[in-house]
Amino acid sequence: MSRRLLIFILIVIVVAAAAVALLSRRDNAQLAFDAVVGQRPTISPPRNEMIPTVNIAKPIGWQGGARPVAAAGLTVSEYAGDLDHPRWMTLLPNGDVLVAETNSPPRTGGGVTGFVMNLLLGRAGAASTSANRITLLRDADGDGRPEARSVLLTGLNSPFGMAVIGDRLFVANTDAIVAYPFKVGQTKITAKPQKIASLPGGGNHWTRNLIPAPDGKSLFVAVGSASNIGEKGMELETHRANILQVDIASGRYNIFASGLRNPVGLAYEPKTGALWTVVNERDMMGGDLSPDYLTRVEFAAFYGWPYTYWGGYLDRRVQPERPDLQEYAKRPDYALGAHVAALGLAFAGDAKLGPRFANGAFVGEHGSWNRKPPSGYKVVYIPFGEDGFPVKGAKPVDLLTGFLDASGRAQGRPVGVITDKTGALLVADDVGNRIWRVSAAEAQPAAQ
Repeated sequence: MSRRLLIFILIVIVVAAAAVALLSRRDNAQLAFDAVVGQRPTISPPRNEMIPTVNIAKPIGWQGGARPVAAAGLTVSEYAGDLDHPRWMTLLPNGDVLVAETNSPPRTGGGVTGFVMNLLLGRAGAASTSANRITLLRDADGDGRPEARSVLLTGLNSPFGMAVIGDRLFVANTDAIVAYPFKVGQTKITAKPQKIASLPGGGNHWTRNLIPAPDGKSLFVAVGSASNIGEKGMELETHRANILQVDIASGRYNIFASGLRNPVGLAYEPKTGALWTVVNERDMMGGDLSPDYLTRVEFAAFYGWPYTYWGGYLDRRVQPERPDLQEYAKRPDYALGAHVAALGLAFAGDAKLGPRFANGAFVGEHGSWNRKPPSGYKVVYIPFGEDGFPVKGAKPVDLLTGFLDASGRAQGRPVGVITDKTGALLVADDVGNRIWRVSAAEAQPAAQ
């Protein structure tokens, strides 16, 4: 390595470290967090940032006997440990749980910007190589601790969403949906996959979640944007920032809903059967904008990205501006707060956590990277009414907290949430590398 190149690398490292240290000290939130939560959040004037505020909780894992803190009347125990970045889960009809152990595909290039991004991902515990596998956990006796574990699938490409339809397991890789022959009860798949459809990959927001449509003939697939606000060119956003509906037989798809910057969790509200999602909104507008949200997904609805946010507020950073689209931008149903990084979503239809948590939505908030003070890093519960919408005026209820320690370091970060066959809530923790189980206090097995 030449002396000149070595000096250049050292300068880049010093500048990047200084920039991270400087930006980490900025306090960019001015409103109380609850002001940006609910059906009518406060939408304050944007405080646009040329360089984003950086405030990433340092990952340290769970030390000693530390564990998250459950809401009153609930208790938390470890369901499974020694996993490699578990992000997403699905429950099979026989009670088996599938876990996607996965991470972002390798990020290459990008010059100094790419170097800094990889540095930030490392600080957030998200720079490790993806395990690219699906693990099966079996708790046959229902005691809250799987007695059997097996590697169901390997050789995937940053897998995320999973679903069983008939005798096939569908997996959403970051760039394609594939299907494998599969019978519930099977513990290993050796068959080669059938490619159902290609998906746009690369750029930001690599996760691809999926959920079967009610008729079982198509899949709803969540595809996030390749950028923050289309700054890399809208030609790179084709079929992105959308929920797609993919026909299984032909592989063709149409846009079911658009203008969703990064939709991830998908679930059906049990009383109405309506499809809902949680969405990560845009960055670099300050610590109070724009709120991540939970919303019912309506066919052909446009939710504003990148031109507007929260139902019609123009993002003047996006050029050319599109004021003609303001009146068509649908306002989301419920704001979760700015930068919480809402990823997991499950409804309480099958949960047995007591009457307080019997009708509503559980949301896994992975936690902010660019807000000070931090937001998210917990699982919250949003109460729903009999009409299948959040209760008017209701605020999120903290269901599982303690992922940040007293010094603000990340002991874990919650991602996917599902209920198990007993009605307990399972929470994937991709920094703690385990799955937590939240149950009603009186429902805990005697051995625990």
